[in-house]
Amino acid sequence: MSYDTRLDRAFQNAPVLPLNNCCRYCLISDCHRGDGSSNDNFLKNQNLYFTALKHYYANGFTYIELGDGDELWENRRMNQIIEIHNNVFWLFSLFHRQNRLYLLYGNHDMEKKKPGYSGRVFQAYFCTDTQCSQELFPDLVFHEGLILENCRHDYRLYLTHGHQADFWNSTGWRVTRFLVRYLWRPLEHFGVLDPTSAAKNYTRKDRVEQRLSEYASKNDISLVTGHTHRPRLDPLAPSYLNTGSCVHPRCITCIEILGNTAVLVKWACDTRRDNTLYVSRDVLAQMTLFGQPD
Repeated sequence: MSYDTRLDRAFQNAPVLPLNNCCRYCLISDCHRGDGSSNDNFLKNQNLYFTALKHYYANGFTYIELGDGDELWENRRMNQIIEIHNNVFWLFSLFHRQNRLYLLYGNHDMEKKKPGYSGRVFQAYFCTDTQCSQELFPDLVFHEGLILENCRHDYRLYLTHGHQADFWNSTGWRVTRFLVRYLWRPLEHFGVLDPTSAAKNYTRKDRVEQRLSEYASKNDISLVTGHTHRPRLDPLAPSYLNTGSCVHPRCITCIEILGNTAVLVKWACDTRRDNTLYVSRDVLAQMTLFGQPD
């Protein structure tokens, strides 16, 4: 099966959400929430991420995660990830109650596509604040793709993780998961990078992004992915966008959709003149997606 076919399949029967001047969407990918051990790459940016998440909840954004939210290649137990990062899942539950939560799956959390996965794993969690069990989102369906649509301008924004452009991270994901879990994860302690990862192997990263960009141009669509961890929003090449990731060394990146405008944003730790620390939100790039504001 070609990568074009795999990408086409991601958008078959994909949910369609409205895209108009009143809409606010936050697109985040590749959080890789782990089990709290030294291999948990999410830990270093967890405070940046939670600050951003609270901002988007308070300001009426719909949260859309484009896959690899949880690291299920290196970790077997999703309930342990929920326990370690229960503040994140508590906020997810608030988004979900207001119908503002959409979680796609990527190659590192492919397990979520199994029927009934939410009912088994996301039934409830133990809240450390209330010291009791609370409901999460047992009825949530994990999708491979999602479409934002503006009917007035006949415009659609296609969202998926992007692993479909890489054979070993899509069709061959079980083999790659085995290698990551039992070979590359132990070697990571000694500084050995996983050559199968599009995020760590620059040759693979370039090839995957080229395929995703060609797919978008060939099909005359606007495509947003993650997977490569390299943020991209270029008004001169508007057909392919990338959210980046939440495991950059000193920041997290995401894309905000505000009506007909896409904004690439960086959240990072900064200092004021009195040397106190705070979390900053910086705009890296922005562009108009379609027409003029409604």
